[in-house]
Amino acid sequence: MKEALRQKALDLGFDACRFASADPPDHSAEFQNWLEQGRHGEMGWIQRNAHKRLDPGQVLPGVRSVIVLAARYPHDALDERTVPDSRETSGVIARYARGRDYHEVLREPLQALASWIGTQGGPGCRSLWYADTGPVLERDFAQRAGLGFAGKHTNLISRKLGNWFLLAEILTTAELPPDPPERNHCGSCVKCITACPTQAIIEPFVLDARRCVSYLTIELRGPIPEDLRAGVGDRVFGCDDCLAVCPWNRFAREGALMRKQEAKLPARLPLRELLQLDEPAFKSRFGGTPILRAKLRGLRRNVCVALGNAGTHEDLPALDQARNCGDPLVAEHAQWATQQIERRPKPQA
Repeated sequence: MKEALRQKALDLGFDACRFASADPPDHSAEFQNWLEQGRHGEMGWIQRNAHKRLDPGQVLPGVRSVIVLAARYPHDALDERTVPDSRETSGVIARYARGRDYHEVLREPLQALASWIGTQGGPGCRSLWYADTGPVLERDFAQRAGLGFAGKHTNLISRKLGNWFLLAEILTTAELPPDPPERNHCGSCVKCITACPTQAIIEPFVLDARRCVSYLTIELRGPIPEDLRAGVGDRVFGCDDCLAVCPWNRFAREGALMRKQEAKLPARLPLRELLQLDEPAFKSRFGGTPILRAKLRGLRRNVCVALGNAGTHEDLPALDQARNCGDPLVAEHAQWATQQIERRPKPQA
């Protein structure tokens, strides 16, 4: 059944399918220490269901195996820090967020694969699937299954897929022989640590989410700490810096499933235009993409920070409107951005 299941997963478009035992995660102690240090920030759901993450049997009673799947998403070779023929200040969107929401993309093939397991696993076989949606320490199981290894940036690295892929998993009561685990191949490389704009990788293999640009621009609902705003740069949703510098990317091949999804968004978006969006326009512009997770309020906050870091005096009228929008969170960040721009010399006429 195992090899037939692997082939079924590849036929459905996944780029890798590996198998692990459902024993408790190997890095349970490190995970608990990470929580105790508060490095998960305001992501309270991680703390609330930590007991399930430490014991897959509490997620699916009788679980015996974890099937780990990978779907590689496209990445642009073009230097995204340049925008030819554009004078308006623009902001960067993380690569995974430019297409259709991956939760929706992966839903159908995951359902199909879980259903297939149900027909092949015998009487009483039960399975649960997740695409970054359940209480599973997926990178731990992915490394145990040999799909890749956790890099010093704490993301999973595959020697065949590089960094640019999404994980999904199926917990099942079917007993499937595990694949051999992957060992770490980071060596002495510290490029990801050096590249992090906010020094969120506080030591190899330890990320303080409270400093991570992805956390600050997506998960954090309140003000972005002032001492971290400069590190956000011109990013308005997520950050790819630690992934982009990984040397293993040079061996990556093109993905199958995510390749079929047309990009809905360009790499960069005009910031003043984003500040003008109301709720209906926000949902219309970003419907079906991961950017909805930030909500309009969060996106406008992020835009203000990006303008403070990369904006010009031409952006001040838009920031003035944002300061008077009636939302204290957006107004405070707009005020900060205005002050940053006003400290810069005006360009000579």
